[in-house]
Amino acid sequence: MYSDHVRASHYNGRMLATACKLLELIRFSHTIFALPFALMAAALAWETEPFRWLDLLGILLGMVLARSAAMAFNRLVDRRIDAGNARTAKRHLPAGTLSVPLVLGFTVVTSVGFLASTLLFTLREPANVWPLILGGPVLLFLLGYSLAKQFTSLAHFWLGAALMLAPLAAWIAIRGLVDLETPALIGAVVLFWVAGFDILYACQDADFDRAAGLHSVPARFGIRRSLRIAAGCHAIMFVLLILLGSVCPHLDWVYSAGLVPIGMLLVYEHLIVKPGDLTRVNQAFFLVNGIIGFGLLALVLLQLGVG
Repeated sequence: MYSDHVRASHYNGRMLATACKLLELIRFSHTIFALPFALMAAALAWETEPFRWLDLLGILLGMVLARSAAMAFNRLVDRRIDAGNARTAKRHLPAGTLSVPLVLGFTVVTSVGFLASTLLFTLREPANVWPLILGGPVLLFLLGYSLAKQFTSLAHFWLGAALMLAPLAAWIAIRGLVDLETPALIGAVVLFWVAGFDILYACQDADFDRAAGLHSVPARFGIRRSLRIAAGCHAIMFVLLILLGSVCPHLDWVYSAGLVPIGMLLVYEHLIVKPGDLTRVNQAFFLVNGIIGFGLLALVLLQLGVG
């Protein structure tokens, strides 16, 4: 009996270790980039629609499962590329700490789980079939990003467009295909925000991408010009945030005042990344942008709370 208990403990330990590696593989913590904007759109949609726990559950499950499937597929597609890049060679697939069949199975399970999560919206009253109808095309678009850098330097904008679907999907899940101006504007904010910081991140691999024949803005235009393009994307993002405040009737002075520190964070992000010094790219990529995303969500929630 003791030996059975030891074997069970070892098995459970291996399962837990594998689960942790899968979460590391898909950078689960990076879910914070799209989730605040999905919740922001949902909060604004609930201003004119009744709140339903089933909707919130469907949105959270859909977000996590869709992103998990897309990231796992990205790691599968990029495993040989990652193996040749010193910065990424220690990732799980090239390093052999996770197997291709396991990650492929994880991709399939999370993809099916995402499509199944859209059924939750058909169970509410009144039923909403749009998430079920649009789930397949959305998933294909998300997975398609992983192939983009093999043929276009606009891959950064494909990633931005993939994440811009989060606020649109959340809104449609709650309200359907009506009054899409607000979620479309939030989506446009996400598009240029993500494209900008992804260009910053890609500057680390400019030489490798060029040598490997991969397409990216830094590989095509060089680091200095790419930093300017990234800054331009974030300038457009900030203009869109201002426009959102003027278009959405639920956003007033609290939102407008809160954009000041958001703008300062965007400026700071570009001040700490320089053409000759990319050592703080990760700080700009993860920490600063994480604060911006949740800061905007908190700002909208505060505005709705006092409004």
